[in-house]
Parts: sequence; structure tokens; C-alpha cells
Amino acid sequence: MGLRCTCGVLVGLPFTGVGAIATDEEVTLEGFIGTRRGTLTYTADVCADSLEMSTVTISFVQTSGETPNLSFTGTSTEITSVVCNQMGQNCEITVTGTIETEFGTFPFTAEFLDIVDNANVDQVSVFEIDGFFNQQGAVPVPQLSVQDQGCAEI
Repeated sequence: MGLRCTCGVLVGLPFTGVGAIATDEEVTLEGFIGTRRGTLTYTADVCADSLEMSTVTISFVQTSGETPNLSFTGTSTEITSVVCNQMGQNCEITVTGTIETEFGTFPFTAEFLDIVDNANVDQVSVFEIDGFFNQQGAVPVPQLSVQDQGCAEI
């Protein structure tokens, strides 16, 4: 965004130079029995100081064979809050708002964890689209694909 950010996060390409992609992940989709497996791709450019310019996207490409295929892409239409939590050297950033998918528009919560130790992976701890989608627990993503842009607890 080019502006000073007291609490925010950049996730995935093109923002960090490293794709925030996880393969063979198990997810739940509301209204369908069981789980589906596939590839999750995340991006975010979020700052608490400029919510109106902030964006989050998620893409799920189903690779398991169940029908119907429930692949989707979601793009935020509004970010309503960004909360940072300093955890030692690491930073947890929780983002809430509204997201639009091919299946409708829903409230969402995403929680990104920037882990400073290069020997560890970053993670998307939570990505839940209320009434539609839930990843099953924390999803590891490559180191440096989640980068906090200020971690002030505001």
C-alpha cells in the first residue's frame, strides 16, 4: 500500500514474492456431507490504518473426486477489522470482513501467523467463511509468504 501501517499483513504473490499455497488440504463446505481435498491459495494486502484499501482473497481448487466440484474463489468486498497480537517475535493478524464467492457473499474471518524463525513455516491459522467454508485447522504456508506490516496491538 505504500503507507505506514501500525497493524497489517501482506500474504502471497504478488505482495511478498512467495506464494501462500497449500496443497492436499482438507476443507469443509456448508451443506455438503464430509470433507473435500484441494489446493488453497491466499493473498492479502491489509492494513488497519486503511481498511477501505485492504483486500483478501482465497482460492480453493478441489482435487478430490467428489461431485459436485466445489472449487471457488473469494474476494473481499469489505474489511471491517484488523487486530494484531504480538506473540514473542511472531505476529498474529486477525482480519474480518465480507467476502464474495461464486456461491454468494458471506462474512469471513482469517487469521495469519507470521513466524520469524526461518526454520519454520508461516501459517494461515483460521480461514472461515461463515455459512459456507472452513479450512480444517491451521494450514502451513511457505516461510516469508506471510509478512506482518506492523504488529501494534491497537
